[in-house]
Amino acid sequence: MSFELGLHCRDCGKQFPSQPLAGCDACFAPLEVAYDLAAVGRAVKPQDLLSRPHSIWRYRELLPVPATPGPNERPVGGTPLVAAPRLAKALGVRELYIKNDAVNFPTLSFKDRVIAVALSKARAFGFRTVACSSTGNLANALAAAAAAEGFEAYIFIPEDLEDAKITATLVYGAHLIKIKGNYDQVNRLCAEIAQRYPWGIVNVNLRPYYSEGSKTVGYEIAEQLGWRLPGAVVCPMAGGSLIGKIAKAFDELQTLGWVPPASTRICGAQATGCSPISQAVKRGLTEFEPQRPDTIARSLAIGNPADGYYAIRTITSSGGWAEDASDTEIVAGMRLLAESEGIFGETAGGVTVAVARKLVQQGRVDLERPLVLVITGNGLKTLDAVRSPAAQIPVLAPKLGQIAAYLAAPFPPAHAVPQPTVSIA
Repeated sequence: MSFELGLHCRDCGKQFPSQPLAGCDACFAPLEVAYDLAAVGRAVKPQDLLSRPHSIWRYRELLPVPATPGPNERPVGGTPLVAAPRLAKALGVRELYIKNDAVNFPTLSFKDRVIAVALSKARAFGFRTVACSSTGNLANALAAAAAAEGFEAYIFIPEDLEDAKITATLVYGAHLIKIKGNYDQVNRLCAEIAQRYPWGIVNVNLRPYYSEGSKTVGYEIAEQLGWRLPGAVVCPMAGGSLIGKIAKAFDELQTLGWVPPASTRICGAQATGCSPISQAVKRGLTEFEPQRPDTIARSLAIGNPADGYYAIRTITSSGGWAEDASDTEIVAGMRLLAESEGIFGETAGGVTVAVARKLVQQGRVDLERPLVLVITGNGLKTLDAVRSPAAQIPVLAPKLGQIAAYLAAPFPPAHAVPQPTVSIA
């Protein structure tokens, strides 16, 4: 059986049957999926998950999907939670973990999770065409999933998106359309498209279901920690949905009794060049002021975040905090993560690491409990941010003498390729 009860308004509480609808017709606040958690608790226990695949479908009772697996379900999620002792030492914490969605199947970002749930619902609602507005990772994820599941896909992106993300969308055969303007303008256009065409637009009329896929990041963190909650989570923020859904996952697990009661500081990370949520938190505001994005972290470049208000509320109510990082700090964060733990995160990952460093220095996290950094995308998508000039790479003859001379020079690597820094300015 399905434990989905339908939709309810996040502000006024008005209830709606399950349908492709994003906003409340009474107060215009966003809608959210509701579940019968008491029935879930009677039907399934943590030990029941042991025989299930390591994917998001492991938690299907807590998702708006059919009760039994369908033929289109693919092994999305189940990414590793990696102990990171060398990065912990660099940041000055005792116990640190990386939730590494940079290796998520199939397109190397956490967006594969949300798309898997959204397309399950799109099929249930009878949509044949799906669409999205995207800063890159969602475009890749939707294009790949639509190809595998037989949907026609239309994807709308800002015209300055990274070439790697454009290529990784086109290869799946999706209809890709560049829009003159930033993501916020693209997203407004998609809201208008949803009114005219019978499409399932995953981050518009399917948004309540789409965003539920993000909860699986929180479920996996708790299970991978041995069914306990971390002391703090640092999560990058674009539209602001992921951070709230991780908090929702932790709340649901406590309600079910699957984890002991515990507080987790939910901390948000943004790029300084697009930081409406972090600036609001730091100024003690409950509302954010929209910004015009100007940052190398294009996957986070949403100046008017749809869930910004709720992200602020999630952070402050948990006792967490938000910070932001400059472009220079972002690159340093990417290099630090790569050189210390061998994990290549995209620019959003550099934001997370740089902000974590600041939060530790400010005393915003509990150093006696586990700290989890959420890495949401792969560095192969943002190579330009860390590309080293080819002219600085030495070219030697295949002679042992040349190698010996090179190694005998003072600090030869420093003369060859710019090395990752071990700290963040």
